[in-house]
Amino acid sequence: MKYGLLTYDENKRFFNVGDNIQSLAAKQFLPRVDMLLNRERLADYKGEKIKLIMNGWFTHNIHNWVPSEDIDPIFVSFHMNNTAAPSMLNDKGIAYLKKHQPIGCRDQFTADTLKAKGIDAFFTGCLTLTLDSYKVDDSERTDNIYIVDPLYSYPRPEKIFYNLKATVRNILNGSAFQLSKKNKHLKKFIDDNLLNSAEFINQEPPSNTYTDEQKFEMAETLLKKYARAKLVITSRIHCALPCLALGTPVIFINGFDSFVDSCRFDGILELFNRIDINSKTGEFTSNFGLKGKIDENTNIKNLEKHHELANSLKEKVKSLI
Repeated sequence: MKYGLLTYDENKRFFNVGDNIQSLAAKQFLPRVDMLLNRERLADYKGEKIKLIMNGWFTHNIHNWVPSEDIDPIFVSFHMNNTAAPSMLNDKGIAYLKKHQPIGCRDQFTADTLKAKGIDAFFTGCLTLTLDSYKVDDSERTDNIYIVDPLYSYPRPEKIFYNLKATVRNILNGSAFQLSKKNKHLKKFIDDNLLNSAEFINQEPPSNTYTDEQKFEMAETLLKKYARAKLVITSRIHCALPCLALGTPVIFINGFDSFVDSCRFDGILELFNRIDINSKTGEFTSNFGLKGKIDENTNIKNLEKHHELANSLKEKVKSLI
């Protein structure tokens, strides 16, 4: 038996290091990695039987679903987005998932969607909750505070002015005039001194720049940073979830207002200390009793609700590997 690990297509502008962090979570359970398999081209694989952990977002390439019969899939932390579900759950897709049920799902939305089609499915949470293998002793913790892609769904220059067509479209729809909204909203609950002193991290580097090896190195570097942080503030679930595993205090900023985003979070958001923002007005609430603004002296403890999910995931994957 061979063992595979997921890699990912880039889009024209950037790639998401969070995908590689998800693959690192899978890699720690494998005796070895014999081959990298692209998530969007699993139907094309032909060769010796290969075991593959099917965690993460499926799929951007709906026309290349279902995976090859030469792939022996382990379905945990599987997310089927609402945009892809209608195409993926055709007769062929339903038969494939029933063949490999029960399907462990990253979020409750995916589990409910599959159950509605008669597929045995259950909520597992995300495999990145098991990344405590990167945890360090508290004596190695620094005073560094990282702000990682806060409110990244808001308008930002690299997406507004990507090319002439995008620029014209975003001027006409008004997005180009909302570039100050993110900072305006962040200033409502993060102290100016912290906004100036914290290290900002972007988990979407430019595409067509790095090899797969470099991407995994980048993901490992981020995990090692987060493991030693005093505090992490982020809108990325694949920063916030690993921080729970690492024992690093984390605040999740939820400013998402589309179902494409919110369906990913069903059953996950409850795990975090959280700021929920009205993306139109900037009004916000917190679930951890925030008084004043988040600053360099903010001291919070994670909710520690993730341990049961993490332990169950470890047991499940180990038994299937």
